[in-house]
Amino acid sequence: MQNKIILGDCLEVMKKMPAESIALIYLDPPFFSNRNYEIIWGDAGEIRSFEDRWSGGIDQYINWLYDRVKEMHRLLKPTGSIYLHCDWHADAYIRVMILDKEFGYENFRGHIIWKRTNAHNDAKKKLAVLTDTIWYYSKSNNFSFNPIYSELTEKYSCNFYKYDDMDGKGKYSLGDLTNTRPGGYNYEYKGYLPNANGWRCPFETMQKWDADNKIYFPKSQHQRLRIKRYLSETKGQLIGNDWIDIQNVQGTSIEKIGYPTQKPLALLERIIKASSNEGDVVLDPFMGGGTTMLMANNLQRNFIGIDQSIAALDVTDKRLQANGIFTNYEIEKHYFAEEDLRAMDPFEFETWIVGKFGGTPNEKQRGDHGSDGMKDDVPIQVKSWKNKIGRVEIQKFFSVCHAGRKFKEKQENGLPVGYFIAFDFAKEAVQEMARLKNEDGILIERVLVSEIVDVAKRPVVRIDCSKTLDGKYEFRAVSDSVIINYSWDFNYPIPAHKFPQEVGKFNPSVLYDKNGVRVHNFAEGGVHNVAVRVVDDKYLENMAVYSFGE
Repeated sequence: MQNKIILGDCLEVMKKMPAESIALIYLDPPFFSNRNYEIIWGDAGEIRSFEDRWSGGIDQYINWLYDRVKEMHRLLKPTGSIYLHCDWHADAYIRVMILDKEFGYENFRGHIIWKRTNAHNDAKKKLAVLTDTIWYYSKSNNFSFNPIYSELTEKYSCNFYKYDDMDGKGKYSLGDLTNTRPGGYNYEYKGYLPNANGWRCPFETMQKWDADNKIYFPKSQHQRLRIKRYLSETKGQLIGNDWIDIQNVQGTSIEKIGYPTQKPLALLERIIKASSNEGDVVLDPFMGGGTTMLMANNLQRNFIGIDQSIAALDVTDKRLQANGIFTNYEIEKHYFAEEDLRAMDPFEFETWIVGKFGGTPNEKQRGDHGSDGMKDDVPIQVKSWKNKIGRVEIQKFFSVCHAGRKFKEKQENGLPVGYFIAFDFAKEAVQEMARLKNEDGILIERVLVSEIVDVAKRPVVRIDCSKTLDGKYEFRAVSDSVIINYSWDFNYPIPAHKFPQEVGKFNPSVLYDKNGVRVHNFAEGGVHNVAVRVVDDKYLENMAVYSFGE
């Protein structure tokens, strides 16, 4: 499955996805906190969602979330799992009214408590809430799970691995060889007997461990045999549901993006490792800044991320690129830049737009006899390279349509004999199609690209620069468009003589900026190139470069 980040309401997007196609879902939906800081990005999609889920209090919030979790249950494979991240405001409601109801009480797997912060001033007045809840459910009893280990602390290692035979194998601890429940293996081994439950391993295994010097023999045969667990062989300490060892993203953290609900990479690393395997598909329906996508890629999983905030998609896209991930994911959005579509390889554009139109594109570029695809048993022609289609192109396409096997049938029933797709049609082309229809009842339907997909112009942007009183530089990105996000690169690699052509790799140090104003300090001397990329309210982007110095 192709990795994707998708702009849209996750409910509508998930309805179009195939059932039982996802191995793991992690969701960090907006909390039921009734505070304005829930508006993170501030663009229209997020604000609309905020209003929808709050219009009727807790009941409305639960209904809003339940509709989406129900769709997630459909998408999960039988072996799949879901981790739902929430806080104290609604965690009990979410478990009883959503997860138990949809996944079943019997498929509850864990109540993970993540220590998100340390005690603060609230603790002087009441018990401060320092933790979030992550509910963990599986779709069935046959679920994928990989045991979770944490690194051993020095204190733990010293306390529990305190024996050493001085044979070069290092320190070890002693573990029980008797079974914890009735039904173990009952036999005598070198004069030692088990307890009433029996040994935990068969005789052959005991012999192998003995040969490997992994059995500890006490001096008295009235004492129990023990197994040696070497520190060098341990995977770490098994972890339960109290996750107090993962720190929230701090102000000085290198992974900090700049929005308040960002979750740490280590948290997603633990979840993804526990409940998925390499090659599996991980879904995050409230993607935010793309932490799940980045970690899934790092762990060789495939990913699908959904968010209805344009800023969230832009930050995720830039974050993936900043981590060296460029080509192995697709962005699904609503609007397309006309400049990009016209610049596409003609055959690639034909294939893409015919598919969007609901037709069947040609598999081969050559030998198409003037047709670029078919719909309703009639030919489709596509032109992306001409500004306006003229009379000559219509006349040529008429010959293609006339040769079609359904031409007569379509003509007699007043149906289109062909579809012509282009960015624009000249007046004489429209007149020629009208003449064919009026005189001969031949309907060639003209279709604008903008009628198939939403097309718009890129935003225009420039950078203004001024010096502050303390000698720093203030950069202001100026645009007439509604800009959702600004990202900045203060060391853009572009030779001064090629300005303003874009020739370098954009490597932003600022991924998320709502205001478009940045103050920066530069070393004296040399040429400095500052670049800004802007994304507008149609998720179209453009870039400007400001160059100064000698």
